[in-house]
Amino acid sequence: MQVVVASRNPVKISATQHAFATQFPDAAIEIIPVDVDSGAGDQPISDEATRLGARTRARRAKHKSPGAQFWVGLEGGIEELDGQLMAFAWMAIEGPADTVSEARSATLPLPPAIKVLVDGGVELGEANDRVFATINSKQGGGAYGLLTKGLYTRESIYTQTLIIALVPFVNTLYLQAVEPKSG
Repeated sequence: MQVVVASRNPVKISATQHAFATQFPDAAIEIIPVDVDSGAGDQPISDEATRLGARTRARRAKHKSPGAQFWVGLEGGIEELDGQLMAFAWMAIEGPADTVSEARSATLPLPPAIKVLVDGGVELGEANDRVFATINSKQGGGAYGLLTKGLYTRESIYTQTLIIALVPFVNTLYLQAVEPKSG
């Protein structure tokens, strides 16, 4: 099974590998990373922009490598809710016959020091690195790992979300036609 991931970030590639191996345990899975633009900018700043970024990545990955069975777009984003900056991600998976499934990750409230930097135009990964004195955290545990002391990581959250996004491709309830109930 060929799975195209719209990223070369090792965290996103590993999360995709783990999720597909979990949902398709008997399949030989080949992960193919490709570079595509999300159209959402370096730091999507709303739920809508982040979701669109994941969809766009999956669609552009399919256009770039059309011979695969699945195309995966992963997009991390932020949004301010009632003055609190939140981090989350959207996963979009295109599959056979132009089917698409999406899922949103758990939402992580970010500390004020990170919000100040992001409000000043700093991308979340860089803000994390400055506040926590780390290097390239977005290719490591990310904000999830830094703030939960490794209990959760960017990879574990992305893996969980991808497993959920894969449910319609592995659960037969999604493949059955729904008959309307008579009154």
